[in-house]
This record gives sequence, C-alpha cells and structure tokens, in this order.
Amino acid sequence: MAEYLDVNNWARRDQFEFFRGFDKPYFNVCVQLDVTELLALLRKRPGSSVSLAYHYLALRIANEVEPFRYRLRDGKVLVHDVIHGATTVLLSNESFAFAYFDYTADYRKFTADVQRVITEVKREGIFKAGPRDDLVHFTTLPWVSFTSFSHARNWGQEDSVPKITFGKFTNEGKRVLMPFSVEVHHALMDGLHVGRYLTRLEAALADPEVSLGIALPGA
Repeated sequence: MAEYLDVNNWARRDQFEFFRGFDKPYFNVCVQLDVTELLALLRKRPGSSVSLAYHYLALRIANEVEPFRYRLRDGKVLVHDVIHGATTVLLSNESFAFAYFDYTADYRKFTADVQRVITEVKREGIFKAGPRDDLVHFTTLPWVSFTSFSHARNWGQEDSVPKITFGKFTNEGKRVLMPFSVEVHHALMDGLHVGRYLTRLEAALADPEVSLGIALPGA
C-alpha cells in the first residue's frame, strides 16, 4: 500500500523544497550500457526478446532503488510499494501507442504478459494516455545511437514519473553497447541515487543468467 513520506524528517527535506519549485526540475543522465552478455545469452534461447529483457531489468531495478518509487502528490511525496511500466509501441502506420504493463519479479511471466499487452495494442492501434503515476515511462529509439536526450514535459502538471530511453546498439571492439537515458525529478532524488540505479543495472547486464533467472540450454 502506498504511503506518504514524512518530509519534515527527511534528510533531503531542504533539497526537496528547493527543487520542487523549479520551472524545469528534471535532470537527465545518458550512458552507454554494455549489453554483450545479455545478447550472447538470449541468442542461445530462440524466441527470447532482447527488448523485453532490458525493459524487465530496468523496471526491476527501479523498484529496488526506493527514490524511483517516489511521486509528487499535491506537494507531498507518495511512496509506491511497486511501480509498473508504460512503453511506446510503433504501429504499422508509423504512429505510436502506449502499452501499460504490470511489474512481476518472475522474468518469464513478465515477458509473456508484456508481449500479450503489446500484441493487443498493435491490434487496436489506439493512442491512450493514462493518468497513473505508479509507472516508469519507457521509450526506444532503435534507429539512433544518441549521446543526449530530452523528453516532452507538461509544465502545468506535477509530473514526477521517471523516464527511460533505450537506443541503437553499436559495436565497440568485441563489445556491444546501447545508449541509455534516465530522466528524473530532482526534488525526489539526486545523482547519487541515479548512480546507484545505473551501477545495479550494469551489474545485472554483466551477469544476465543470474539477473534474469534463466539458464543456458543444456545447463
């Protein structure tokens, strides 16, 4: 059950009060993630989706790092027990729609459930934006190996949902890298927290057999 944070006794109270009044209170960090091991594992498992795998890891770790579950509500800080996902889905007419999906710790169930949602969104082809804030907003730009990124924002709303973007794979020697952008509200977290998030995500990608809970065929 979601509960409100005791802001008065929060170690970041001063930073919270300082940044929440900014016209643009968001900060964005872009990095290159090494997805070599993830690709190597999933190539040995026919039918596995690389995209769903990195969505799963990004969302799982967002649930593990508490500030990613903080949301602004009427000037207060709500702490969700669990946050879920929303991602863009490219449609056949070159427009897009949103797919909303629940988080579950079981990788196989997660990917099966999300695939069903995406299939339904593609079939309906309807653009629907929901008001929920217990989400991470995901998008993928598989055509662009970006080095910076900025999201559309509605300044008239109390938007504090983290926004994550995945980019185009590139080869660097024997490694495969993916640009990754994470944008968060500075009233709710600092670079320290984003750094913890990225460190955990890098570790998960380095050992996907363990982090996804799947074994190599024949193992």
